[in-house]
Amino acid sequence: MLLKSVASAKALIWLCVALASTDANAAERDWQVHGFIAQGVAKSQGSDYVNDDGNTSLELTEIGINASYQVNEQIRLAGQAVYLNAGNRLAEGARIDYALLDWSVFQTPQSQLNIYLGRYKNHHWLYSSTRDVPMTRPSIVLPQGIYFDGFRDIAVGGDGLAIAYKRNNEQWGEFDFNFSYGTSSISDKQTEIILSELAMGRMSHERDHQASIFWQPQASQWRFGISALDSEFAYNMGRTDNFLDATIVLQRYLVNGRYEGELWEFSGEAMQERFLLEGFYTSDFQQDNIGQGFFLQARYQLTNSTKLLARFERFYANKDDRKGNNLMATTHGQVPNYFGFQHDNVVGMSIQIANHLELQLEHHWVEGTARLTPVVVPNTQINDNKYWQLWAAQLMYWF
Repeated sequence: MLLKSVASAKALIWLCVALASTDANAAERDWQVHGFIAQGVAKSQGSDYVNDDGNTSLELTEIGINASYQVNEQIRLAGQAVYLNAGNRLAEGARIDYALLDWSVFQTPQSQLNIYLGRYKNHHWLYSSTRDVPMTRPSIVLPQGIYFDGFRDIAVGGDGLAIAYKRNNEQWGEFDFNFSYGTSSISDKQTEIILSELAMGRMSHERDHQASIFWQPQASQWRFGISALDSEFAYNMGRTDNFLDATIVLQRYLVNGRYEGELWEFSGEAMQERFLLEGFYTSDFQQDNIGQGFFLQARYQLTNSTKLLARFERFYANKDDRKGNNLMATTHGQVPNYFGFQHDNVVGMSIQIANHLELQLEHHWVEGTARLTPVVVPNTQINDNKYWQLWAAQLMYWF
């Protein structure tokens, strides 16, 4: 498996180099090709967020290539392939983030309608459409309450249909309306990350509806958004399994806002999330929690090449059990109370070393373990610390 992953990474690197050298000629044929290579180092003290042993790790690799081809004035083809290695955070290996047909139905100075078919991107959350490219994220690790790494491949997009409509009103400003319907493929490794290493069956994505509205007032540096998600998953037990068939329903409501000034950038996002689990442990088992989370973030352009970051985040797996005491009681003490929440305070900085070369640094002080993998059956043996820390550094190049 390791040799296969290394081979995939090398293949993507050579593909990036080859395409970078031919991009000038490709542009003449309505092609656009871009890529990135990012390598970092990370250490998580007191949790299995990066690895099980807590040692310094190089499992912070992102290699990607994306391309688009303008077939005619209305049709565009686009796609992105990436190789990721992020330790316990997500499944290692290559994957297709998106591969779509973009149909520009109409475009006027006041409005535009696009329909996307295939594996579309998620444009519904504040950072959902940029989380797949390292230099477009505000930090190496995004707020886990909303951008949980264990769901990364599911949340990046889906296979199906997406619609985007833009409307510019001279009085009120610009509005963006987005809708998507589709599903995502879930690998065996992703099943283990979400559910448990003991799960011998297969997890499938049955449906996913999302809708969002963004509004930027006329001549304003603020942008506001609201979105909703309704999705359902199924677990089909294996022949020899520790668990039973199950249904998982995930429903979200989010609001967000962002200010982009000359030196300062402020952003924030809040969500309420319903997590319903039926079956799995016993045929009549049911767990129905309403979780809540939010983050507030500030970025400051210190110099032309240096940007500072500070973030405050809070997440509660059950809004009616914010301290996790009921969780510990219902599991007879097997799951500590700090698995009911996860709070994160972050400082970081990004340094532009040269054109298309950037270094990101950050440090996290975390209380709670609710967003560590696996989620449904938590690893209480390794994650036996209520307080833990994470630091990470990543060097990234793009073309």
